[in-house]
Amino acid sequence: MTRVRLVGPALAAVLALGAGVGAGGPAAAQTFDRAVFAATAKVQPKVVAWRRDIHQHPELGNQEVRTAALVADHLRSLGIEVRTGIAKTGVVGVLKGGKPGGVVALRADMDGLPVAEQTGLPFASKATATYNGQTVNVMHACGHDAHVAILMGAAEVLAGMRDQIQGTVVFVFQPAEEGPPVGEEGGAPLMLKEGVFANPKPSAIFGLHVVPGEPGALAWRPGPMMAASDRYTINLTGKQTHGANPWAGIDIASMQAEIVLAFNQIAARQINVTRTPTILTVATVHGGVRYNIIPDDFELAGTLRTFDPALRKDVMARAEKAVESISARYGGTGKINWGTPNPVTTNDPVLAARMKPSLDRAARGKVKDDIDFITGAEDFSYYQQQIPGLFYNLGIGFPKGVNHSPFFHVADEGAMEVGVRAQVLTALDYLAGQKR
Repeated sequence: MTRVRLVGPALAAVLALGAGVGAGGPAAAQTFDRAVFAATAKVQPKVVAWRRDIHQHPELGNQEVRTAALVADHLRSLGIEVRTGIAKTGVVGVLKGGKPGGVVALRADMDGLPVAEQTGLPFASKATATYNGQTVNVMHACGHDAHVAILMGAAEVLAGMRDQIQGTVVFVFQPAEEGPPVGEEGGAPLMLKEGVFANPKPSAIFGLHVVPGEPGALAWRPGPMMAASDRYTINLTGKQTHGANPWAGIDIASMQAEIVLAFNQIAARQINVTRTPTILTVATVHGGVRYNIIPDDFELAGTLRTFDPALRKDVMARAEKAVESISARYGGTGKINWGTPNPVTTNDPVLAARMKPSLDRAARGKVKDDIDFITGAEDFSYYQQQIPGLFYNLGIGFPKGVNHSPFFHVADEGAMEVGVRAQVLTALDYLAGQKR
């Protein structure tokens, strides 16, 4: 794996650059940049080791006991005030700087996914767990292992600079970003419900996500960036019959097939696709136990992704009408049930503009702040409903790959050093610019 560091003359050249962002060059260096670059380079081997350890021992949402203990022990070793057990396994660290000032939060998510790893890495996961009553393989297929390791590294760097911090940094290690188990609360909503922002209350929050892309590059967009997501289930009821005599019952298999086709037509043909991306997906279909018996019930599940609140309501109404009308036409019944949504991940435009120079310095000019809409979703959006927030992506290589794949991996671990710098510099710069 390739890792690029600036040392000696190269680092000095970066830190000597003039003000502004021009010709792709970094923004003007601050007085603490030299210390930050040196400290992040020093902690990088630990970040890699933490990431590999967490990757090898993934845990599902609301089950991140080992990961939470690793984080809490590390924060305590740095002299950071620690609160545990928030939203079941969440950890919050509070670092009070040596100078008076405001409060800023940095967030990482800790949970893995029910995916069987196929990377072939020497530290690949062989873990299993119980997910919705079933035994499943578990993998960090979305990079949360890297997020945790990066924020642990940022905590170590900032703890070593506490005398220079103008205020307080809150480190938020959150469980269940991918969603809690069925029937449980979890994730960002439960963190907020249990007072993650209560004492002290930050006035801004920053978070990052590793993605396939140019190693060490940072990317985001102001305003809406990631979609709102709605999880749904559809319960269909018909009349069981022999597969050789479908007319003697209700052909619920054909009923569900028509619903899938209708959903595809809603997203492609019934709404204005030029406004914002809108996706309505059926992801699972469950029903039946034998090849020659048409069952009397089916369950479908999927997701709706939108960016516009009015369009979201319109699509939901169309989906409900399609389920009810198609099932009634077959002589059966159908109902769609919507789960708790994730709001649109919306980057505060003023905060995004203010922090662009910080991210530019962290990435040595490899930044892009006008990326396309992302139809993936993030429960970081709940924090952004409470306080201004900025969420950005960090490229880690893995060309042509995707998150949530059994092959997902941090192809260039050197990119995590940029992530640590980004977390540290956004915190320091934000606090330095707060009015007191």
